[in-house]
Amino acid sequence: MKDARIPLVTLGVADLLRAARFYEALGWTRTDQGNDKVVFLQGEGVVLSLFGASDLAGDAGLTHEPLPRFRGITLAINLPSEAETDRLFAQAVAAGAEPVKPPHKVFWGGYSGYFADPDGHLWELAHNPFFPLDAAGRIDLTPPSEEPA
Repeated sequence: MKDARIPLVTLGVADLLRAARFYEALGWTRTDQGNDKVVFLQGEGVVLSLFGASDLAGDAGLTHEPLPRFRGITLAINLPSEAETDRLFAQAVAAGAEPVKPPHKVFWGGYSGYFADPDGHLWELAHNPFFPLDAAGRIDLTPPSEEPA
């Protein structure tokens, strides 16, 4: 189970400083790690890495090509209430996000919306009443262990 974790997420960005300012406006803390090609921001339980898109593609041995609007992946932040979801959505838009789908009640019984960061990375903000959050804001879907009879 220790390998089933994602402690760091790297996003390819067009403008490193613009992207760093955007995520700092959402509450991420810029660290002194990194250099002129990569910025590391500390979040709750995860580090967000911002890497120049061409440099990131080159690091993977690929060429940088234009990306489609929908890339087949979203990142998500679960929040403790609908009001917190609305607050962070408004904060993201004020910081330069493109509102894609404003938060609203959804078919599965929760409340969610989507925004795209300045580089088009899609983020979902959601309140899911079926995924309770612990004090640190983490979701833990591990079933409780059964006591031996």
